[in-house]
Formats: sequence, structure tokens, C-alpha cells
Amino acid sequence: MGELLRSRRERLRPADVGLPAGTRRRTRGLRREEVAQLAAISSTYYTYLEQGREVRPSRQVLDALSAALRLDAAERRHVHELVHGAPPAETPAVAEAPPPALVSLVDRLDPCPAYVTGRCWDVLASNRAARTLWTDWPARPPEARNLLWWMFSDPAARQVMVDWPAEASALLGRFRTAAARHPGDPGFGSLLERLHTVSPEVREWWPQHRVMPLSSGTKRLRHPALGEIELEHVVLRLADDLDQKLVTFTASDRVQARISRLLETDRAEAPDDARSQ
Repeated sequence: MGELLRSRRERLRPADVGLPAGTRRRTRGLRREEVAQLAAISSTYYTYLEQGREVRPSRQVLDALSAALRLDAAERRHVHELVHGAPPAETPAVAEAPPPALVSLVDRLDPCPAYVTGRCWDVLASNRAARTLWTDWPARPPEARNLLWWMFSDPAARQVMVDWPAEASALLGRFRTAAARHPGDPGFGSLLERLHTVSPEVREWWPQHRVMPLSSGTKRLRHPALGEIELEHVVLRLADDLDQKLVTFTASDRVQARISRLLETDRAEAPDDARSQ
């Protein structure tokens, strides 16, 4: 919480919040007393918050701080979750698994790419189109069947994702938002530790405390046979398990036809046992 407040304070200028710049300003961004003034709290109390002391601000104080620091909606939710979030989650007794009906739906969506991710963005199911455009998830080691791990550790991801920096940063922000809802889940901490060991971007971006909500939108992918293609995606959460997310993609008729032909070619060239999968 203290790191988040400090990072957001340092990114603001006095002019951003209607304060005079003054003279002999040595502090980057706003001063602590300026944030306290804007939030109508004492400078001492705000200093305690940034120092990470054992204080528990009310929701009203958090709203005032969010307004003072110009936090967006996702950041406001994240602040509340950090202070008043759910109790630590129990370690799941069994590995995540999507319902068979959901796996069947994903397969039937071919040739439109689709996949399902779990709470830590493990890829739990994917159809042939998604495996062709991203990576062959079932062929990867179990510990590598994770969207974040692929994004930050596999050099191929930087070739596949045309807008890799923006995509990777947003994915890490969504991961942080989810981690705040599961403060006691060791899966998040373990994955984050692994990511820090392999990715300088994670080491640089994680302290910035960017948070992002789940959202639909547009992705640009690059494929050796298709070149650069644009896909619209929708994110749906499973009613029986809100941590499981179905992501479906659609493209223009021309691009979709090219994906279909590519899948047909790959199926025709695959061994007989692979065609039956």
C-alpha cells in the first residue's frame, strides 16, 4: 500500500491537482503534505500510510486518497482490496480444471480461437486455432502452460504479439489485480517469483503498481503463414468459478477464412493419431 501511494504521488505534478509549483521544489511529484491536504487528512497519518505502518484507513479515507492521487477506477478498487480485501484464500486442494462442457465449447468454436485461463492465468483449455496462433499449450511442460510465463519467458511471444510491450504490461496489471483478491494464495507468489528471475520487464514494471481490470478489445498477432492479423476478443467469466475466464476471438471474414484454410492444411499434414485429437 505504501509503495503504491508513493508511486502515484511521484507521478503527479502540482499543476495536475491545481496547486502552485512553488520554488525550491526538490521532491519528485507532490509532497506528502500536499497529498494529505488534498485528502483532508493529517500529514502524519499520510506519512504512516506510505511507511507501511500498522494503520487501517477507512473506506472514506481511501476514497479521499484515490481522488487526491487521481486514481482510475481499477486503481481505486485495488486500493480497497489491499486494505479491506477478502481473507487469505485456502490453497486449492486439487488442480484447476474447467468443466467438460466448457472444454467441449472451446473445441466447437474452431476455427475461431478460444482458450480458458485459471486464477493465475494457467491455460486450462484451448482449441486448435488458439494453439496454432499462440503456442501449443498441451505440448509445453505443465509448469509452462501459463499465459504470463509464456508472455515474459518465451522469446516467441515477442514475435507473436505485435504490440508486445503494451500487451505484456496490461497482462501483468491484470495479474496484480487478481492477486489482491487472493492474498494468501501461494500460486501467485510462486509465479511472480519465477517471473522476476527471467524477466527484466517484470522487475521494472511490478514496483510501478499498475492494476488493470479484465476487458475485451483488439489484439494484433503475427503468424509465419498469415502475417499480421487483427482479432477482436471477448472475455467471459464462468458463473460457477469466477477465476476461470473464457476468451474468444473473431476476425474479419477474410482473415477468418485464412485461419480456416491454415487449420485444414495443418490437419491434412498431421499424422493420423494427431488428426483424431
